[in-house]
Amino acid sequence: MATVAAAAGVSGQTVSRVVNGSPRVDPETRMRVERAMADLGYRPHRAARALRTGRSHTIGLVVTTLATVGNSRMLQATAEAAAERGYALMLVTAGDSVAEAFARLAEQEVDGALVLNEASALVPAAQRPADLRLVVVDAPADDGLVVVHSDHAGGAAAATAHLLDSGHATVHHLAGPADSFAAAERERGWRETLQAAGAAVSPVVRGDWSADAGYAAGDALASASAVFCANDQMALGLLRALAEAGRRVPADVAVIGFDDVPEAANFRPPLTTVRQDFTALAHRAVDLLVAEIEGADAPASTVVPTVLVERASIR
Repeated sequence: MATVAAAAGVSGQTVSRVVNGSPRVDPETRMRVERAMADLGYRPHRAARALRTGRSHTIGLVVTTLATVGNSRMLQATAEAAAERGYALMLVTAGDSVAEAFARLAEQEVDGALVLNEASALVPAAQRPADLRLVVVDAPADDGLVVVHSDHAGGAAAATAHLLDSGHATVHHLAGPADSFAAAERERGWRETLQAAGAAVSPVVRGDWSADAGYAAGDALASASAVFCANDQMALGLLRALAEAGRRVPADVAVIGFDDVPEAANFRPPLTTVRQDFTALAHRAVDLLVAEIEGADAPASTVVPTVLVERASIR
């Protein structure tokens, strides 16, 4: 460690803070120390560090599924964010209850845990170890938890308003599952925007996030001139259904999705969508959790902005 300190031109205490992921190091100094560690091939011994600090420098990630695009992208982004802060990541899947997942993480002596999306709804009713620091991704801010989520409602409002401004009398909605916080927030943004504009609010058509659900919704949305889909996968299925029905996008019907998956730009036509910044979401969640672990102040709720990305599925 002394060699690293000399190479970086800092004290040994500063190197120790960088190694232990302390926020009490400015970004430029942290980068200089990390560069010196890389040049010298220095690797901190995780077990020794755990004995010294009383922390394992491991965080848990609790999910109910990795089958959804959002969860798989969040896993990747969270692993990268945790590594940047010097933490290992332990993945645990939960069934109908997250209590067992929390117990397994406690047995592994993780320093804290992130709970993603569908699993978040199970947290308020779950018993969890008193010393397990927790940050929840996509949950209401009034559950007494530290929460971070994308601006689902704001993104949905922007998409709906854009379609109304394009001349559509109203906008239909292909919604996500009724028990999903993200789906509920996107539905709320859509509904409130229509109501504020005095536009008719048609019954939602509900899907399960999959492209198959979007395709199955084709008949119910056959007469729509504009559709806001709660995610890009359902939009993909809907585009196929509309094409098979002889309805042209965007000439006959405009379609907007949500997420901005990498493939969205290559849909036919390229999909206008609301971009979730999964990297920023994961980094913010990890930063909040590390702050909790290290006893720093953390806001109870953080909202990550979304952005409307215009492509060829609207006119």
